[in-house]
Amino acid sequence: MMESKLIAPPYANGKVFDEEQVPLYYSRKTADILHKYGPGPRVHFHMGLFDPHHTPNTTVSQRVLKRRIVASQEAILDHSARTWGVHAAPPRRLLDIGCGVGGGSLYWAQEHGAEVTGLTVAAEHIPVIKDFARQAGVGDRVTPLVGDIHQWNERRLYDAAYANESSGYMDRERLFEVVANALKPGGWFGIQEHFICRPEWTDFIDDYYKTRLGTLPEYIRAAAAAGLELEQDEDVTDRVAEFWIQSMAWNTAELDRVEASGVPPVWTRERLTESTVTHGKLFRIWRDHAVETRLLLFRLAGS
Repeated sequence: MMESKLIAPPYANGKVFDEEQVPLYYSRKTADILHKYGPGPRVHFHMGLFDPHHTPNTTVSQRVLKRRIVASQEAILDHSARTWGVHAAPPRRLLDIGCGVGGGSLYWAQEHGAEVTGLTVAAEHIPVIKDFARQAGVGDRVTPLVGDIHQWNERRLYDAAYANESSGYMDRERLFEVVANALKPGGWFGIQEHFICRPEWTDFIDDYYKTRLGTLPEYIRAAAAAGLELEQDEDVTDRVAEFWIQSMAWNTAELDRVEASGVPPVWTRERLTESTVTHGKLFRIWRDHAVETRLLLFRLAGS
């Protein structure tokens, strides 16, 4: 990865966003992600889609909770693809920005036949993604790279770009500029992201996830300045809020499992307890739309 630098504006409370903490954060979380959302090969680290009119019970086994969470993560990917018209016109080449351990990259390659470049800031993700892609039979269509999107300079190579809950770690003006340069004319940029609606919750979320969430108008302005037009905007907040409840239930089941078995936990008890309490607060934030999750589709002008 190229040398990182401080490029984002300060937090609302005056603290500077340190971009160098992001690779460290994700490197430390890799084992946690694989344990909670694995075994793969498609492993995701993002919120998932639930039926807002049906509340699934949480008094079920940990195995059922995991299956339910992973299914919701897959569901929001497929929902995005259908809403954005991908099934009818799949991209030949796609740039997955902030690909994590590669779940989204494998999805685009397996389900839509795309040749995917997955960009991650954590070098530890590369062998994991390559192994998962091999298991999924798309090793020849998924290319994971360590890189900083702020330094990316490719031009007119991709039919589509995608960022799933990763744009919050990036300078939005630079992100849209890079994507506009990388896309072919008429190409699209799909985003799943959370947007601040009540600023008093900004520091809490940003501190917990080491991120820097923004507002929807900020994204629209940055996109327009780069020549990308907002084509679709879907608010899925009510359909993803349940994710926090199911995740909190999994954490509680993990605590019970560790205490009953006596095996060393992947997460410390303190970390699991902190995560469980925080997820309860996050559920209330999402339920009250203090933060909103939206699916955005931008398109570069051209035929």
